[in-house]
Formats: sequence, structure tokens, C-alpha cells
Amino acid sequence: MTDRRAGIRRSDVALTAGFVVFGLTEELLIRMPGGWWPFALAAAAALILCRRRFPLLVMVPNMLSVLNMFYVPATVGGEQTINFRLWELVSMMIATYTVGRWVPPLGVTRGGVVGLGLVLATVVLYLWNNDEDPMAGLFFPLAPYVLGVVMAVQARRLAETAAARAELRERQAREAVMEERVRIARELHDMVAHSVTVMVVQAGVVRRRLEAELPLDPELLRGVESAGREAVVELHRTLGLLRGEGDPLTPVGLDDLDELIGQFREAGLAVTVRRAGNAVPLLPAVDLSAYRIVQEALTNVLKHAPAATAEVTLDYRADGLCLAVVNDGPAALLEGSGHGLIGMRERAALFGGELSAVPRPEGGFAVRARLPVR
Repeated sequence: MTDRRAGIRRSDVALTAGFVVFGLTEELLIRMPGGWWPFALAAAAALILCRRRFPLLVMVPNMLSVLNMFYVPATVGGEQTINFRLWELVSMMIATYTVGRWVPPLGVTRGGVVGLGLVLATVVLYLWNNDEDPMAGLFFPLAPYVLGVVMAVQARRLAETAAARAELRERQAREAVMEERVRIARELHDMVAHSVTVMVVQAGVVRRRLEAELPLDPELLRGVESAGREAVVELHRTLGLLRGEGDPLTPVGLDDLDELIGQFREAGLAVTVRRAGNAVPLLPAVDLSAYRIVQEALTNVLKHAPAATAEVTLDYRADGLCLAVVNDGPAALLEGSGHGLIGMRERAALFGGELSAVPRPEGGFAVRARLPVR
């Protein structure tokens, strides 16, 4: 049932005022007999004004009107006939529409059943008083009622559609927030994990050299300092993103690969790069994902097999870019383990690509990915 707690609206006031003006004009011009009509008009106007709050109550005086006062005997051309007040007919139509609109028989509610019963009783009374015009007896009460029911059904459908759209928008907003969180977590992992891993490896080298009382290479300490500064910068950038300060993540791509490889070499990892095919421009997001996949794969090698050698292959083909990061160290990472592997797979799947990360039969670990060019 439609919510009626809104009370009296401006449209109800306008409808009531128009009804009163119509009734007074009719009584002034036609002057039908009976001194009761001012009270009946006032009662009908009051109920029309409150029809949303008391829709079933509106039907009661209209039924009494149909039963006792609706018809006025008159003699026209020497023949006995029956006339009726139009404003009472209008009042009855407003009442039946109100019942259909605000107490529709949807879901077989108690109010809907009572309202339908009152409307059918009005039809019976109408026909009982004047059986010479059955079509009028059916049309005047039932047509407004059916119209009200149709309007109620339409209003319910519109409300359900609006609720469904609001729920969809809320769900999309939640999904967007979750996707953004995942993106931030992936970027934070890719950027900071690399720098911290480099720091840990270089700090370990420094510690072992100090324990062995060997000469300390200042470049190792500079590498630790540089990696630490890079980690701090990346953290500040990511925190700026969380605060909504634009998108502070510096765009990187395969053009920065040589600098990245240099950082791993400084950390003690032997890395070679092989390029094949004709390099083609990539979409910025694809370029970034390719860079991050290489970065994460080399970080895993440095973390789990620092004494290994790694080879990075970039193969540009007609159907996309094929990446491969292969190392000859122990396969410390198993298939499907680690957030890094999950992030790499997400990056590849985001663009309809694919990624595999498996131990090699001859030893070592291989990460292979294919990213569509377009």
C-alpha cells in the first residue's frame, strides 16, 4: 500500500476548492429541492480534503448519498423522472478513485478488500435506485476506481525501480571503493616492497662484510639510503592518494626499465635484458602493468634467491607484448602463493591477458605474461 503519511497536500486543497466552487455554482443555477445539501457539500469537501489519510472513510457518506439523497424526483413534460446533483456524482467518483489509488487490492490486504467491497456496494446501490441506466451505474463508480488501482500499480513499480536503481548505485559505489582500495594496495606493494627488499639485501651484505671484517664499500650504504628514500617518497605519494590529493602516483613504464634493472644490479642481482620484435606504443595502464610485473618478479627473485641470475625478455608480437622473467635459483615460491603473484595475475587479467608463474624443470622459476597491445 502506498504511504499516506504525507497528510494534506496542495493538490488536495486545490481539488477541494474546485469541488466546492463547482457544487455551489450548480446549486445556485439549478436550485434543486432539499435543504440538506449545504451540510452534505461541506461533509464531502472535508472528506476530500483528508482523503489520503482516511481513504475508506470517504466512501461512507457517498454511499449514503447514493442511497438517500442522490436522486431527486422531478416532473418533465408531464412525465415523472429522476434528476441528480452533479456535484454528488463528482464526489462519488473522487471517493472511488481515492480508494483505488490509496487502498488498492494489491496483495489482498484487509483495507484493499474492504475498499473494493465498498465500491461494489456503491454500484449495487446505484443500480437499485436507477435500474434504467445500468451502464452509468457500472461506469461512474468503477471507472475511477480502476484508474486509481492502475495509478497505484504504476506508482509501486516506479518506487521499486527507483529503489533498485538506488541499490545498484550504492553497490557500484561500494565496488568502486573496493577496486580503488585494491589498486592502492597493489601499487603500495609493488612500489614499497621493491625498495624495502633492496634495502634488506644490501643491509645484509653490509652486515656480513662487517662481521667478516672486510672492507666496506660505501656504494652499498648509498644503495640502502637511496632505496630507503625511494620507499619514503612512494609512501608519501600513496598517502596523498588516500587523502584524495589527485593521483600522485608517478606514471612509470617500460621506458624506465633500464633504471629499474640498475637498482637490482646494485643490490647484487645479476640481470640481463633481451628485447625481441618491434616495440609498439602501449596504453599507459598496460605499460604500467608490464613494468610492475617485471618489478615484482625481480623482487621475488631478489628476496628468495639473491644469488641467482635472472633474464628479462620483452617480446613484441602482433597479438600483444609477451614478458618473461626467468631465474636459475631455487623455486622458493610455489604456484599461487604470495600477494605478489596475485597482484601480477590481477594486472594481466585486467586487460584480458594471462600470466603463469611456475617452477622450471631444469631449476629456477619462470614468470611469463601476455598483455594485449590494444
